[in-house]
Amino acid sequence: MSAAGIALFALVGASAPNHNTLRAPIPWLRLPAMSGTVSEAVTSAAVVLACLGTLGMINAHARGWRPSPRLLFGAGALAVLLVADLTPVGSSDTASYAAYGRIAALGDDPYVTIPAQLGGAYAHLVSDAWQHTPSVYGPVATWWQTAAASVGGDRPWLTIWALMLANGAAFLGTGWLLLRTADDPVRAGLLWTANPLLIGVLVAGGHLDTLVACLAVCAVQVARRATRWHHDLIVGVLVGLACGVKISAALLGAGLAWPLLRARAWRQTARQACAALLTLAVLYCAYGLHALAPLSAASHLVSTPSLWAALDDVGVALLGARAAETATSLLWPLLMLALAWALHRRVPAEVPAAVAVPFVLAFAWILAAPWSMPWYTALAFVTAALFRESRLTGYLIVTTAVLALCHNSGGHGWTW
Repeated sequence: MSAAGIALFALVGASAPNHNTLRAPIPWLRLPAMSGTVSEAVTSAAVVLACLGTLGMINAHARGWRPSPRLLFGAGALAVLLVADLTPVGSSDTASYAAYGRIAALGDDPYVTIPAQLGGAYAHLVSDAWQHTPSVYGPVATWWQTAAASVGGDRPWLTIWALMLANGAAFLGTGWLLLRTADDPVRAGLLWTANPLLIGVLVAGGHLDTLVACLAVCAVQVARRATRWHHDLIVGVLVGLACGVKISAALLGAGLAWPLLRARAWRQTARQACAALLTLAVLYCAYGLHALAPLSAASHLVSTPSLWAALDDVGVALLGARAAETATSLLWPLLMLALAWALHRRVPAEVPAAVAVPFVLAFAWILAAPWSMPWYTALAFVTAALFRESRLTGYLIVTTAVLALCHNSGGHGWTW
């Protein structure tokens, strides 16, 4: 089932352009384009098969199956190499990455200039929903995108291909770190490198969350072994860099700080926090505080199948748009904290707090946030891979699959 899921993801990518891919196919491997109905059916089947395959392998491991971690890494690497060389599947985010990178490569400010103003082939690929939105990503992400656009020049497909390859390399680099540092390398391999659902969502989709996950592994493992003051500074810098990719990585910083606060390790907490804030300040100095402005607009978005979508409709009818938006903004963080507390009670007691707290915060955020996408689960998966078996793993896999079924249309929107 895992292999079939990967094969179907690859089939959709190779049959671009279709309803579930970008409009600009990467030309290395081209099959006849699929119709919208067929691509939707094949993509949904890929998600379901990948989900069942992942659950089956994790279950088998819990019952005693012990494949070679290196074999798992090799199998995952082959799958990553396959889908990273194809047109992105399930999201148009890579087109937005490419457009922001092109804007920056031309000397403009991606936090002010929008893809519609860029025009040309790059803007044509960006989803209609993001045509008039400046970059909501951090400076590290912008430099990553700019490097790819410098390679691609006026050929957006080449920029997107460079982004896909770089993302695949980050995914495998994260898998190698897990192989070397996780308590159970087999389980880590099954949850990350050889996870067909993550390969389909993160790698075939080409999302920046892979880079956040890579930095998170480094930060958590340094934090677990921190014995000297400079270790705290390294943790803070890594958290700051992760926030410089996507600001949601602040959950990682909060998750690492909470156990220290409970232990009253004030100096250690202060060192990590100051290093993270200083790193973030240095990063944003390159653009200025206006680079944070797009985040404010994006924070009001509501997606499906979030419960806030239904409550938003009711709230607008009863209270008005502004009051409903304010209520949602106040309530969802409270729900996230409540869910994090409930999830933490189900994490095995032997799991270190520096691993458990970032995991439950990341998982609770996915469940409670008004705007949640399947690739957001990368931070939860990479921290889950660092501890031994837990029933929460199955819930995380199913949650990712449900979100993928709702948001895997190549940015074009569903037709049914």
